[in-house]
Amino acid sequence: MIGVSITFFGVLLLAVIAYAGWSSNQTAIERERTLLENALNQSIAGALDQQKSVAWWDDAVVKITKNAIDLDFVDANFGIFLTETYGHDEVYILDGSDRPLYAFWEAERRDPSTFERRRQTVAGMLAELWRGEHPNLKLRPDIFSESQGNYRLLAGAVQAARWAGHIISVDGRPAVVAALTIVPNVDMSLLKGKPNVLVSITYIDEAFVAKIGRSLLLLDLGLSPKPAQGDGVLSEAFVGDDSVAMGYLSWTTRRPGHVLLTIILPLVAFGVIATAVLSMTILRRLRQASDELALRESQARYEAKHDALSGLPNRVYMVEKIESFLRVAGRGQRRAVAAYIDIDRFKDINDTLGHEAGDHLIKLVAARLKARLRPKDFLSRFGGDEFVILTVPAAPGGDAGLAERVSHAFASPFSINGQSIRVTASVGIALAPDNGVTADELMRHADIALYQAKNTGRDRAVLFAAEMASEVEHRRSIELELRAALESELLRLHYQPIISCRTGDIVGVEALLRWYHPVHGEISPAAFIPIAENSGLLPELGEWVLDRAMSDAARWPKLDVAVNLSPVQFRHVDLDATLRALVAKHDVDPGRFVLEITEGVLLKATDHTGSILKAIGSMGFKTALDDFGTGYASLAYLCNFKFDKIKIERSFVSSVSKLDTSRRIVQSVVTLGRGLGMDIVAEGVETETEAVMMAELGCTELQGYYFSRPIDADAMTELLRVFQPWHLVRAVRAAGE
Repeated sequence: MIGVSITFFGVLLLAVIAYAGWSSNQTAIERERTLLENALNQSIAGALDQQKSVAWWDDAVVKITKNAIDLDFVDANFGIFLTETYGHDEVYILDGSDRPLYAFWEAERRDPSTFERRRQTVAGMLAELWRGEHPNLKLRPDIFSESQGNYRLLAGAVQAARWAGHIISVDGRPAVVAALTIVPNVDMSLLKGKPNVLVSITYIDEAFVAKIGRSLLLLDLGLSPKPAQGDGVLSEAFVGDDSVAMGYLSWTTRRPGHVLLTIILPLVAFGVIATAVLSMTILRRLRQASDELALRESQARYEAKHDALSGLPNRVYMVEKIESFLRVAGRGQRRAVAAYIDIDRFKDINDTLGHEAGDHLIKLVAARLKARLRPKDFLSRFGGDEFVILTVPAAPGGDAGLAERVSHAFASPFSINGQSIRVTASVGIALAPDNGVTADELMRHADIALYQAKNTGRDRAVLFAAEMASEVEHRRSIELELRAALESELLRLHYQPIISCRTGDIVGVEALLRWYHPVHGEISPAAFIPIAENSGLLPELGEWVLDRAMSDAARWPKLDVAVNLSPVQFRHVDLDATLRALVAKHDVDPGRFVLEITEGVLLKATDHTGSILKAIGSMGFKTALDDFGTGYASLAYLCNFKFDKIKIERSFVSSVSKLDTSRRIVQSVVTLGRGLGMDIVAEGVETETEAVMMAELGCTELQGYYFSRPIDADAMTELLRVFQPWHLVRAVRAAGE
């Protein structure tokens, strides 16, 4: 009877937990569906809002009539503006009788008659715009209409305007199609008869869907012709408002009940079983205790030679196995290959995502490597983020094959806490007996090859060569001496003046790190900064530069001081705390300091990047986008992040007097930057001609050897005393003569 009761209530409890988990998952799915549908509705309202910015305008009514159209005006404010600023793909303007007056697509004005290829597609929407609902189009919430109640000055335009927006199929592609009447926003008397209509088409492509996914934190949201497959992947038929099937929207759904079903449920089931076991006889319990004791002894022996986190053999077991492998290889004249693997920038992952994420990554890497190896290959976790693989026997070319298998293990991204992270690894390879006949010697040479792989760019495999040893020793010597130089205050800052184009005065300086080695002489930052980065010394070095710059800044109370932030320093979790501490220590105004950030920081922009930039700005620091034009998406950075200055890279400055292309690029950058309220600094100005041309193109500040090389703080103080303001007019006259 007791057994039956325990079984009944146990099954009932398991059923309740299973239902709760299933119900939670279903609720999450419904919520995500609702959010996705709302995001699509918002995209339609957004398209109408973007149209409204140019369509509800007195000038648009005056300059677009049946009899005359100011095409330059329409190109600039409708065609180009809507396609380039807001990403609309096609723009058309119709008169009150739906006759085409204007067409613009694929970055060109087109013959208005090209609208006829879209007339049948948008006919239902035009009917809805003039007469209300259309029976062939799905009714959507009019979010755009709800938002217009906030406007008082546009009340007349709102009353006179009509609009319609839908997601429909255009040439078999899903698209947001929006239509809005062109009406005055001030003088309603300008409207004569039925107004013109602005029609735009925005195709729903991968970028469009990805943007919606990011806004909903559905990072793998995608649109595909067939349903996607996978654990936790939900595929929903994407049907347009015109009832045309346009594929499937797929994403990995959040499963709040997953823990209940996969962890809690098994634990409770285990508890029910354990409760039943407790009712067994004393003899059965004693026998179970004896078996458990034997298992613990076996587990203790196992744990002594295995890593608790990854489950792989540990360093002790590794040494035993390698020595055993090498002895066998030596007797049989067989070759062995040892690969020393280190995860690239693992510390950055720990700093940005936390140590729990780092531990999770170690487990995933261990599983990937194990799956890629041959049955006789030996894999161990050497420590931290380092792994060792040894394969015996190794055929000719075995090192290349092993490197390829490791590369394949890191080829696809890792999923950590719902985030897809691309991780690479550096590999150092040593061969036995060529590069060592003992475990210590073989692994030391593999470690040197690994060091070389990291220093030559990471994400690669390097085979040990004898000449590497001396080079590595030299770099390690530099690393140790750099640390000693930092601790002994042997480093110093030089400053290069920044000249105002308006006044010709020195308005700021840029702090530049210098190291004079007593043996090697002046060591270039390009040589020792990468060493500092690889050794983990860069955050400390960057803090020293900030501290010294703030200290020296007291000498020049009227100057701004620019300091470079490296990508490693920027990603460091304590950057904002460090800045606050230094401001308090030196009692300085953060508004005098310009923190220069390269595109290397922004190429892998994350939520952490945005939060740090926001924190820097809230403290009062200015920011500058350094070396503008050397990356791949600078314009996107200006849209996504707020900077106080743009620094034009030296290559554009040096070629501005020779190449029309450079001149036009600089002019465009200046116009864009000034339009966004940013100062424009020309770097690397070395001649009077370059200075004059950059000033005439609209740069606000100049910097370079033409004015002064970087000098120490005492020399900068003297330069400020004797400096004669640079005068643009005088410089132009001198250049002409």
